[in-house]
Amino acid sequence: MRIVIAGGHGKIALRLERLLAARNDTPVGLIRNPDHAADLEAAGAEPVVIDLENTTVTQLTEKVMGADAVVFAAGAGPGSGAERKATVDRDAARLLADAASLAGVRRYIMVSAIGVDDGPPPGSEPVWAAYVEAKRAADDDLRERSLEMDWTILRPGRLTDDPGTGEVWLAPKVERGDVTRDDVAAVIVALLDEPATIGRVLELVGGTTPVAEAVRAVGA
Repeated sequence: MRIVIAGGHGKIALRLERLLAARNDTPVGLIRNPDHAADLEAAGAEPVVIDLENTTVTQLTEKVMGADAVVFAAGAGPGSGAERKATVDRDAARLLADAASLAGVRRYIMVSAIGVDDGPPPGSEPVWAAYVEAKRAADDDLRERSLEMDWTILRPGRLTDDPGTGEVWLAPKVERGDVTRDDVAAVIVALLDEPATIGRVLELVGGTTPVAEAVRAVGA
């Protein structure tokens, strides 16, 4: 498969690219900074330079043309303000969906965050609240596209850089907890292979079920 990944230099994306390349898929990483291209090439991915905050849907459509699926793994990241939570975590996700639709690419995996439907708790730090609202808006937008997109929304818990265990808890609702980025990437690969997960919103934390088995179970 040819998989286009927004946020191609992110920690989850680089792991995902390595996994896809190892099984002879073609990962394509969308990056803003051309200096990151070598890291993607080392991971086995094709780097494509495009700034999702400063591009048109036509330009982005050209980048996703011919893909079998797109994955939104971009994020404004730590240290960014509320404005960039909106322009990246919300608006760029919508733009990718628009571009995929125009390019005829139906499969869309959204990397979201656990519990965003609940909204930010009262008294939340403003930037965190903006992040939660941005992710919720992006998810809501994708859920409204069921006629044009075969979407799956994946909502990991608190991300860690610990080595992956290969075992997770994946379900529409789970207790909050940690999950390794290695395991998130492995779950994304398994979701791409399991069409029965289309139209599902799934929360993910570390657990005791092997990844492939966990994904098959939620698709059953």
